[in-house]
Amino acid sequence: MSQAPAESDANREKKGAEETAALEQTAYRQALSSDLEQFLGRQREVLEDVSAESLPLLGAVHTLAQGGKRLRALLNYWGWRGAGGEALGAPAVRAGVALELFQSAALIHDDIIDRSDTRRGAPSVHRHFSNRHAEADWFLDGTHFGSSAAILAGDLCLSLSEEAFASVGERAAYNTRARSVFNRMRTEVMAGQYLDILEEVVGPGHEPEHAVIRARNILRYKSAKYSIEHPLVIGGALAGAGDELLTAYSAFALPLGEAFQLRDDVLGVFGDPEVTGKPAGDDLREGKRTVLIAYALSAGSGAVRKEITDKLGQPDLDDAAVQSLRAAIEDSGALATTEALIAEHTEQAFNTLAALAVDEQTRSALGSLAHAAVTRTA
Repeated sequence: MSQAPAESDANREKKGAEETAALEQTAYRQALSSDLEQFLGRQREVLEDVSAESLPLLGAVHTLAQGGKRLRALLNYWGWRGAGGEALGAPAVRAGVALELFQSAALIHDDIIDRSDTRRGAPSVHRHFSNRHAEADWFLDGTHFGSSAAILAGDLCLSLSEEAFASVGERAAYNTRARSVFNRMRTEVMAGQYLDILEEVVGPGHEPEHAVIRARNILRYKSAKYSIEHPLVIGGALAGAGDELLTAYSAFALPLGEAFQLRDDVLGVFGDPEVTGKPAGDDLREGKRTVLIAYALSAGSGAVRKEITDKLGQPDLDDAAVQSLRAAIEDSGALATTEALIAEHTEQAFNTLAALAVDEQTRSALGSLAHAAVTRTA
């Protein structure tokens, strides 16, 4: 009876790195959650001093910040560790809190802009406040109250994100690399978000042949950089990484960020609502002119272009209309082209990761996060 071949030293080392990284990542998540709770607890005291009636603003922030995959905070942490930062270092924990709060602010405002009623399977923040208005039978326009309260909740989130990042200390002080990237990240997201809403209203008047260029630029600055690249670079910068490593971080993270957002675009049209927590085809009703839509417009027939132009952005699209648009997008070859682009960016990211000058534990952790980012279903 033949024996199974002995496990190689390389495989044992790889498995050991994976197990160690997973344990450390769990510990970091716990440290992050604890620090977030303490930080928001101190903010609660401030609002209580103002008025107990203002506490629902913080409550909405708290509820949203508790959820999510912690992708940005985790990338920040492994950027820190890969540059020599100590395990569970306080700067990486607090910077993670800042990034999670910034993400929450972006989601709150994004849902208002997109008129999305749900987020992670629950009412979005503006819908939550409009529901409070209805349940209390208050006066005046409940929808306007909901949007107004959510704008303030998002602004509060932005303010708290800045406070959290500043509290990292000297490593995040003015004119440091980490502070410069954090500031640039916030400006880029606002600019990218504006370009996104501009494209929705001007898009039908643009030449379809240029739609892909515009959509990919929006994707890069509205999402890809702040979701993947900047958190990783901020973590490395906080740990004192040099230009060579930070440049390599960007070379790995930017294509990964673009693949991550392209996957989000696909899920926004073809995702399962039971998994995504969003109604089927929500991006179509919201009129999002994503790279997927841009490919359909540039490569589709005249009939496909007309159907997309006529139906995209209609908030009352029924399931049959959504299915018809899905079929048109798929028939145009846009879905296959987008999937091919995701695969191309993913390969580029993993090739760069393989050569990244970091320890095997960090490489393993970044590889797991990268895989999850591009294969997710929600």
